[in-house]
Amino acid sequence: MLNLHVPEVPDKRLEELIEKETNTQLDIRWVPDNNYAENLNTAIATNNLPDVFLLKDVTLDQQKAAIRDDQYWEIGPYLDDYPNLSKLNKDILKNTAVDGKIYTLYAGRPLSRQGLIYRKDWADNLGLGTPTNLEELYEMMRAFTEDDPDGNGKDDTIGLTDREILGTFENFATWHGAPNNWGEKDGQLLPQFMFPEYREAMDYFKSLFDNGYINKDAPVTSKTDQQELLKNGTAGVYIGTMGDVESMYQDALAINPDVVLDVHNYIEGPDGEYRTRSIPGYGSMLIFPKAAVETEEELKGILSFFDYLMTPEGANLLLWGGVEGEHYEVVDGKGKVIEENRDTFNRQILPYTSLEIGEPDTNGRYIGYFEYEPRAKAEELYKDNNDYLVHDPTAALESATWASKSETLTQIITDATYQYFLGQIDNEGFDQAIEEWKEAGGAQVIEEYNEQ
Repeated sequence: MLNLHVPEVPDKRLEELIEKETNTQLDIRWVPDNNYAENLNTAIATNNLPDVFLLKDVTLDQQKAAIRDDQYWEIGPYLDDYPNLSKLNKDILKNTAVDGKIYTLYAGRPLSRQGLIYRKDWADNLGLGTPTNLEELYEMMRAFTEDDPDGNGKDDTIGLTDREILGTFENFATWHGAPNNWGEKDGQLLPQFMFPEYREAMDYFKSLFDNGYINKDAPVTSKTDQQELLKNGTAGVYIGTMGDVESMYQDALAINPDVVLDVHNYIEGPDGEYRTRSIPGYGSMLIFPKAAVETEEELKGILSFFDYLMTPEGANLLLWGGVEGEHYEVVDGKGKVIEENRDTFNRQILPYTSLEIGEPDTNGRYIGYFEYEPRAKAEELYKDNNDYLVHDPTAALESATWASKSETLTQIITDATYQYFLGQIDNEGFDQAIEEWKEAGGAQVIEEYNEQ
């Protein structure tokens, strides 16, 4: 059972190629991504689980009780028996573990894709260089708002485009020196919002709101609308996944043929250091329920199938579409989608990426070739970010209270942080929100993480 990000189920061409190479018969249950969690819960409730299904972070948390109840295969002891599965990154496997044991195969992701996408033509118009620290970035956002960067004589631009979650702000918090979700202070783990650097970042961000350098409706802006503000020439800076620059550029080009975008990652904090938040290194996981996979022999057969998909041949078949010259070509040792066949590639090949195991470093597949220079640059900056990572120390830890109350607890702090930006509460009000967070279960979460 896999999640589907496109409107239609793909045809079986690639599936048949994989079946042929692995001597396997596949039966894939495709579920639209926005209905996936609901369908998974139904499959569990009706005991109608497939041999293998996809998990995300939140669904892994929900399955931990069942994992401890021995309802899923522990696959860690088997991995070294397979020449390719044994190459999986041990640190990332550790982040997927439950009580130190491995139950899932992970799909790898760059540890940090975070950085700036910005209007380089605006910066050039105003004589601004690439920002390298928080002061220079602030000056860019101010100038993009106040100094008529598009030269149309109107007061119709802003510096930064943001959206309804705190993702953009959390990058600023890390640049200011705050930890990644949790950090150590006075000998114990505490959440990021209890650190003074988080407050410093809040003051910086509040200044953006006070001065109109950011869209005032950010707390209720969707990701689509956030990106639209950059594409349509309203905002000059977007902070998030740098690889989004290509699709954003193509859309912006249709509105303004003179638009120039660039990407950048390195922003020094007050202490002169650059930091970037690390994810645990995976996007999703595959897990094996004992109700469906009844014998060890059956499990080993399934693991052999995934071992093939971790060969360079298997990974390229899965990720690039099998037949070189049809869906993709190889340029400078990298994979490139053949442009006239891109729609076919998106419909027929992309859905199967949910089956990928590992990442190019471990499965040897082609990385992407990009003609658009900022997109190629983004790939290099992903690698550069590896030298500046701030890890979440709770990534492999367990808190029963967090698993059951994370939504409520997160909302308390999200609301309070935005209220601070908008001037609706002050430092004292934020302190009260922290006390509310503690009383709603946060104190228990701190205790449980520290106990672990």
